[in-house]
Amino acid sequence: MRRVFSTPGVHPYDEVPWERRDVVQHNWKTGETVFEQRGVEFPRSWSENAATIVTTKYFRGALGTDQREESLKQLIDRVVGAYTAAGRAHGYFTTDDDGDAFAAELTWLLLHQAFAFNSPVWFNVGTAAPQQVSACFILSVEDTIDSILTWYRDEALIFKGGSGAGVNLSRIRSSKELLSSGGNASGPVSFMRGADASAGTVKSGGATRRAAKMVILDVDHPDVEEFIETKAHEEEKIRALRAAGFDMDLGGRDIVSVQYQNANNSVRVTDDFMRAAESGAPFALTARKDGQVVATVDAAELFHRIAQAAWECGDPGLQFDDTINDWHTGPASGRISASNPCSEYMHLDNSSCNLGSVNLLAFLHPDGTVD
Repeated sequence: MRRVFSTPGVHPYDEVPWERRDVVQHNWKTGETVFEQRGVEFPRSWSENAATIVTTKYFRGALGTDQREESLKQLIDRVVGAYTAAGRAHGYFTTDDDGDAFAAELTWLLLHQAFAFNSPVWFNVGTAAPQQVSACFILSVEDTIDSILTWYRDEALIFKGGSGAGVNLSRIRSSKELLSSGGNASGPVSFMRGADASAGTVKSGGATRRAAKMVILDVDHPDVEEFIETKAHEEEKIRALRAAGFDMDLGGRDIVSVQYQNANNSVRVTDDFMRAAESGAPFALTARKDGQVVATVDAAELFHRIAQAAWECGDPGLQFDDTINDWHTGPASGRISASNPCSEYMHLDNSSCNLGSVNLLAFLHPDGTVD
């Protein structure tokens, strides 16, 4: 292990000046203190914003207890120490000096912000929590109630560990199709409500960040029009409730009554659809069960509705199915049908790779944490 940045016999911490700071956050409306940790230790070169994010999101341990981390040194030591110990245990280093060099180099890089781990690493590594370190996963959902409920459970566990999840719901029968009992199916948009509510209640990594979530529907799904309008319609509700005096700001006490706010939505379009939209041709929406045409829509009008909804509320984004699969680096594993909400690569249930959505909001968390 060759040293590039660190110096043998000199700890990276000793090469920079440190200082103590107070991290205090207030509710911008009421002035109420919503977070306070005084005397936290950071390099003098670190910005106030960086120190605030690390203190509020990544320091582990209950506030006011001896278990609470209070220095960037503790955070870096926790993560670097765990990785170095694992490297030693599994024979990654030829000599003890190689392990020492690895730890010093990684510490230097993190200390100087040459790079940063994703949130689940900071949340979990070196703690008693499960060592969930991938930023995002892709789940697979079939057209059965057992599969749908498993999706709810798996997402909750993923969010609890500090990661995000993406899912394509296009295998679920539309609300325009019949159940074996003779009634109409609920449709994916209906099941999205339950998953959205669950995501809103689970704090990622036990911290203050909410879930990162991507929901995708194929453009030929019979419920695609309802899917396109979901968040735009809720945005109208937000405006009406705010005008009526309800607290509808981000984190406001009444915003929880609004649905579909924990996910980024994306419509997965095909080359055939885009050509139809370009020429103004009709486009078929097909049943999930038997592939029969349920309805025929004007492709150009449907595309306009996607653009209108995205203009109103930022959703949905677009995913280009044929292009993504043309670029697929492992096509033998099957078609790519979904992306996660982050910018990492993950394989689960034969859904692979993130070639994400045009909606760039899918890659960011509003509180400043990143994947």
